[in-house]
Order: sequence, then structure tokens, then C-alpha cells
Amino acid sequence: MIQHYPFELLPLPYLYDALEPNIDMETMYFHHTKHLRTYIEKLNQALAPYPEFHNWTLERLLLHLDELPEEIREEVRRNAGGVFNHQFYFDGMSPVPRKPEGQLKEAMLLDFGTYEAFQKTFFEMAMSVFGSGYLWLVCDNRGKLAIVPTVNQNTPISRDLYPLMNLDLWEHAYYLKHKNLRADYVWDWFPLVNWEEVGRRYQQALLTIALQNSV
Repeated sequence: MIQHYPFELLPLPYLYDALEPNIDMETMYFHHTKHLRTYIEKLNQALAPYPEFHNWTLERLLLHLDELPEEIREEVRRNAGGVFNHQFYFDGMSPVPRKPEGQLKEAMLLDFGTYEAFQKTFFEMAMSVFGSGYLWLVCDNRGKLAIVPTVNQNTPISRDLYPLMNLDLWEHAYYLKHKNLRADYVWDWFPLVNWEEVGRRYQQALLTIALQNSV
């Protein structure tokens, strides 16, 4: 769904308790209705006095921050990133277990060797992220997969990477249930990854890359 100002809180693609017991209902409710809503409200407040940017999508705002007035640039970067990252995270989970398939599976085997090797690398990198941020599965403009961290609410799209999946490593994403045990949260999150959606994102990235190379 293409969004622009005024940005709205989109519903989750599942019920708040649908990811139990891996992620508890209370965490999902507050994460979605409080944390994400706050980013949306602050982004709308920053953009409200500037109608020339009201038709810009989240992606356009994040990719062209240098075109925004300096007085709102940092506020938009933080909050547009917060909206993009949270929506991406929520949409990338599902209560129905899945495994990578098709071209995504082939790419994972090529770039990581096995799914278990990918999982091990992803887990180790998630544990090494210091402070708040995200860990992403991305592909570059050749379709090659990589795992990259971002701090705070930064996004990979500003680095010419195509995001496929992300794990929210801010403490509010897991503290109510897992307390300070990030490792338990990460292992509980793996079975929730919506690999069908990740595969769709990879297909879209490959299509975009192909169209760009044909120009």
C-alpha cells in the first residue's frame, strides 16, 4: 500500500495475540498502538506546515532527505524511518510457520550455504548489535544477499540496498516477555518469519533491478 501524508496507523495483518507464545499480546499491542503510532504522529507534525511534501511516500522522504528544509530533516529522518522499519517488521511476521522457497531459497543456499548457516550468522550478528537498532536481510543491485545492521531508525534503502526482512532489536520489542534475554527473543522470532512475504520482496527487488539494468 502506497502511503503519503497524513500517514495512518495501518492494522496488523494478524491479531495481537496471534504470535503467542513467541511474542506476547501485550508487547504486540503496545509496540503497534503506542510506539509506531508515536512515530506516525511526529512525522505528520513535522510535515504538516510543508504541503509541497504531502504527496511524498515514506521511501521518497528517506531517499531524498537532502531536499527537505534543514529544520525538519532530522525529525523526518528519525520518524519516517521509525514508521518504515516498524511496518516492515510487523508485515514480515506470520503465525503460520514457513520456510524459504523458490529463488529466495536458492539465493540463501548460494550466499550462506544452508538455512542453518544463515540462521547462525543472523543470530550471532543480532547478539552483537550494541544498543538500539535493527538487523536486516537485504540484497544488493546484483541480487546478492547480505545481513546488515542499522542503528536507531536508520534504513538500508539509504545505502542502495533492497530490504527483505528485519528484526527489531529495540528493547521495547521484547522486554515485557523476555526481559534482558535478547537471545531468547531472537530464537523465538525465527519461527515467526513470513518467508512467503520475504520471497515476494526478493522477487520485487529482482524485478526492479532488471528494469533498471534494461534502461
